[in-house]
Amino acid sequence: MISAVTSDASDNVPTDGVAGWSVDVMERLGGPGAGLVIAAENLFPPLPSEVILPLAGFTASRGDFTLAEALIWTTIGSVVGAMMLYALGALFGRDRMRNWALHMPLIKLTDVDRAEAWFARHGYKAVFFGRMVPIFRSFISIPAGIERMPVVMFLLLTTAGSAIWNAIFVLAGYWLGENWADVEPYAGTLQVMVIGAVLLGVAYYVVSRLVRSQRPTQS
Repeated sequence: MISAVTSDASDNVPTDGVAGWSVDVMERLGGPGAGLVIAAENLFPPLPSEVILPLAGFTASRGDFTLAEALIWTTIGSVVGAMMLYALGALFGRDRMRNWALHMPLIKLTDVDRAEAWFARHGYKAVFFGRMVPIFRSFISIPAGIERMPVVMFLLLTTAGSAIWNAIFVLAGYWLGENWADVEPYAGTLQVMVIGAVLLGVAYYVVSRLVRSQRPTQS
């Protein structure tokens, strides 16, 4: 997780790194700047929303724009970024995904079929709740595009999920004011938990595939 490394000691305003850049954009452009930064976060996940969103609330608390503008523009930015990733998934397409899977070790088309079947059953819930999970909140838009989820439904679910996630962190930054960075350790713990769960899942998948491949085939 990327954190603000340098700040103005007088009021804890970050001046360097991603956090400093984010505040500078917000101060220069106001609410639309907050939307622009969070749209970039959707396209480049290493930019942490768990830092940027509290900063948007903090910047609003300093009077650069209103709290309502922070909430509205960050949600707009989230939806714009998600829509761009949806379009990327739609452009990549189902056929290309299946062809790509054919050339990947340990991946079978039956795995792709199961993933598609799962998304067909749970795609709406995955998009809504996925917008509130670190890391996955960006990537969930790509399979939605590949599977051509109805655009209107995708926009509604993405807007609702993004609004909830954004509001939690923007309001925390707004209420904490100069202590906005207090949010970061809790968000960092959540992100580590998600990464750990993903790594365990990947390890289980790889090991189970290797074990199956070593079993002798029955005649």
